[in-house]
Amino acid sequence: MCGIVAIFSKKEPISTDALAIATRRLHHRGPDQNRQWIAPHGLVGLGHTRLSIVDLVTGDQPIANEDEQLHLIVNGEFYDYERIQRELEHRGHRLRTRSDSEIALHLYEEFGTHCLHHLRGEFAFILWDESNQLLFAARDRFGIKPLFYTIVDDTLYLASEAKALFAAGVSAHWDHESFFQQLFLYVNQDRTLFEGVYQVPPGHYLMATRCGIEIVRYWDLDYPTVDAPAPQRNNTEYIEQIRHKLEEAVQIRLRADVPVGSFLSGGLDSSTVLGIAAKYTPESIRAFTVSFDDVGYDEGAIASETATYVGADFQVIPLNQSDFADHIADTIWHAETLDINSRGVARYIQSRVVHDSGYKVVLSGEGSDEIFAGYGHIRQDLRLNHIKQQSAKAMQQGLEETLGKKSTVNSTPAFLASIQQTLGFVPSWLKNVAVDRAFFHVLLAPDYAFEFAKRDVYRIFLNQFDLQGQLVGRDPVIQSLYLWSKSILPNYSLFAERLEMAHAVEIRVPFLDHHLFELVREIPVSLLTHGTREKYVLREAARPFLTDTVYVRPKHPFTAPPTTLTTNNRFYTLMQDCLRSSVMASVPFFDQTAVITLLNKLPTMTERQQIALESTFMMLLSTYFLQSQYNL
Repeated sequence: MCGIVAIFSKKEPISTDALAIATRRLHHRGPDQNRQWIAPHGLVGLGHTRLSIVDLVTGDQPIANEDEQLHLIVNGEFYDYERIQRELEHRGHRLRTRSDSEIALHLYEEFGTHCLHHLRGEFAFILWDESNQLLFAARDRFGIKPLFYTIVDDTLYLASEAKALFAAGVSAHWDHESFFQQLFLYVNQDRTLFEGVYQVPPGHYLMATRCGIEIVRYWDLDYPTVDAPAPQRNNTEYIEQIRHKLEEAVQIRLRADVPVGSFLSGGLDSSTVLGIAAKYTPESIRAFTVSFDDVGYDEGAIASETATYVGADFQVIPLNQSDFADHIADTIWHAETLDINSRGVARYIQSRVVHDSGYKVVLSGEGSDEIFAGYGHIRQDLRLNHIKQQSAKAMQQGLEETLGKKSTVNSTPAFLASIQQTLGFVPSWLKNVAVDRAFFHVLLAPDYAFEFAKRDVYRIFLNQFDLQGQLVGRDPVIQSLYLWSKSILPNYSLFAERLEMAHAVEIRVPFLDHHLFELVREIPVSLLTHGTREKYVLREAARPFLTDTVYVRPKHPFTAPPTTLTTNNRFYTLMQDCLRSSVMASVPFFDQTAVITLLNKLPTMTERQQIALESTFMMLLSTYFLQSQYNL
């Protein structure tokens, strides 16, 4: 709901101008109010840009406690906050506002850092504790809300977006190591593409004193081991409990003092969220649907049927290739990372329309595939895990009969050896990413390729996780889900938060409610994908809210049409101009001659080849815009 900034210096007073400029840089996140607070000793400052959603009158920040020893700034929402407010007041706390944010302040008074276990929602916050001379900053469990930080000359800077750090005077440079990791896999959960700029990982908090900083994990997915006692529930009980938890997760996210809308595609997840929201909304809820001019990607008709079924107010947002050309530069500036598909541009434009329609809050279906194992690669893992128990001969025969051809599904590229050695298998999604990204090797600048020639991005990827505590003893499918949820979910799927907040629109994601997740993680893997039907338990739990069309429809991920299939559109021209430019020549990672050779071949490629290279071109173009806009 906001943008937050903090500066903490060990020795010298902070720059009031730097704090003000950094805060103003986040005006797009919170256009309703801009405020700063600086401690009397001048060593700490907090900045906040507010998007007013709850408590429109008294909810401005920073917020102080009763004796002014604690000051707090929050980005996001805490749910079930009114119950906690009553409990706090009963225990003698005096609240200055009626906002949800203030509960974190008083919960910290009582529980210290353990206050995080009492908070439910999508959030990042920063708190200064004057009595103990410490700064406490935390990020929500799944990483829905971003929180970046860096240390320069004994001064700690934190902000909702990296661009605010740069506005405060932090130098912007490429992180060559992180870029290599992002190029061939995904950047680690505590890194960014910018040198010296880090993320507080999901489910972690940062503690800073004059002695230094500490990053501490307070929550993890904690899937049960295969030998853990199974809950004594049957299918019907699971379905009923999931329906109850999901309805609760949606209902509490409807709490706002402004209208709440919902994103809607033709899929199960957004249809479920909209259907439940419509049940608990007295008036007709607005549903926003992107419509593409390519019929193969357009889900407008199915979404319209769902909106009619649940009684929603249906609003279509038509997009075409020219729209992508017009807005990709702004999309990448706000995203601060590489995109692999023009769906990011679609989300950026969609949120602009949402804002222009008078909405500040929308519900979204993100996270469902992560917790309910909805992706196609999970079915692949399930199949391979089952087949693994057979003999090698039977495995090969079974696969050939299933696929109708000689199978290479279980073949493992040599460069994935560290994954195979550590886990005993290679998750299908990791194999797919590795194969898709391998093409970048022919595009690298020779000196950059030489610098990282021996770098094992897959070993580095695994090193960031608590393998013994979180993966060992778990079903291979659960291991695959865990690794995806700790990498692609926060660093790719959820970067859309910055695209929504580019237009001061807050996204709320009921499927990533940790109460719901902690029930779902108990469900046997066999029920997550039942036969050939993905997300079986969710599909049955959501049945009352779905049309027959959506109920029986296989998964269709939200994807924008390819942008490189024709040469007679503005996006194609833009891409050619950018990647052949002097700015692209200044990017230290790629051999521009090799890139231009690829561009020259594009018009004569088959459609299949062009589609296969879509993500390659989008990542190259994203690199160009980051280079040009951040002067890296």
